[in-house]
Amino acid sequence: MKKTLLIIASAILMMACGNRNANAGATAAAEEAQIDSTSVVQVGDKAPAFVVEKLDGTTFNLADHAGDVVWVNFWATWCPPCREELKRVEAEIIEYFAGKDFVFIPISRGEETETVKNFLAENGYSFIPGLDPEKKVYDLFATNYIPRNYIIDKEGNIAAIGLGYEPAEFDELVKKVEELLNE
Repeated sequence: MKKTLLIIASAILMMACGNRNANAGATAAAEEAQIDSTSVVQVGDKAPAFVVEKLDGTTFNLADHAGDVVWVNFWATWCPPCREELKRVEAEIIEYFAGKDFVFIPISRGEETETVKNFLAENGYSFIPGLDPEKKVYDLFATNYIPRNYIIDKEGNIAAIGLGYEPAEFDELVKKVEELLNE
């Protein structure tokens, strides 16, 4: 009985996250259609203007980062693929691109401050996320599914979109940032 409940709970969490990894057999075209159908903005579009309050009480305003490459990451503490992705953030994004014209802004979608604060402390993360408890910023970018990543080029356009977490796709997003920084 416990095993059955665990399987059901895992399935519900995967569906709630919108984890495309659950559809590993899906074709690239189907995955692209899923991104297109749930993304408010597409590659090549101007990134939506937004301001988000950060966990430390400061604000992040996208307009202040013209000329930077910006990685916007939407996640939640309860989402297993988000947790896997976040394990790579500090060493492979924040530290790797330190000192460059690059900004990483992780935005917690739909969660309260204490939940996010406790999650960061429990996992030893030092990055300061944005808080989007009412999903107002998220709704500017998408209608469903996390984790979700948007790479914004120096001109403020969407250069790449990532949906779900797959190590190879994450690597491609890192490469895209490198390309944009070298332009």
